[in-house]
Amino acid sequence: MSDPSKKDKEQKLLPFWPHYVLSELIAWYVILGLLVTLSAVFPAGLEDRANAMLTPEHVKPEWYFLSVYQFLKVAAVFSFLGPDMPRLLGILIPGILIGMLFFLPFLDRSPKKIASRRPVMIAVVVVALGVFIGLTLWGQFS
Repeated sequence: MSDPSKKDKEQKLLPFWPHYVLSELIAWYVILGLLVTLSAVFPAGLEDRANAMLTPEHVKPEWYFLSVYQFLKVAAVFSFLGPDMPRLLGILIPGILIGMLFFLPFLDRSPKKIASRRPVMIAVVVVALGVFIGLTLWGQFS
């Protein structure tokens, strides 16, 4: 004889497709309809038209470019080498530093892998991070 409670449990189970998928789809379309209705009833206000001939006051780059931005401002010290030298150095020096960072695994052929036994490399990394953080903060607050 079969267990009647087992048969009732089998009948109550609904397959995932299409029952649950359809109910989720309906719920998502209701939410989408609400969002579209709200955005139509309460539209976002537009700001003033942009003027392509007027640069906004004190435009700053994102935080990860602030150090390079500040270095470009500091590179004006090298204007005695020529009028285009600050811009040229402002492009070349960060490019060279990034290139050195790329080639660092090939340049550093030390067999020692433990950081505590490589004080020169630790010093280089600490100085590089210090310069990066210093220029970033200087660029943020200048």
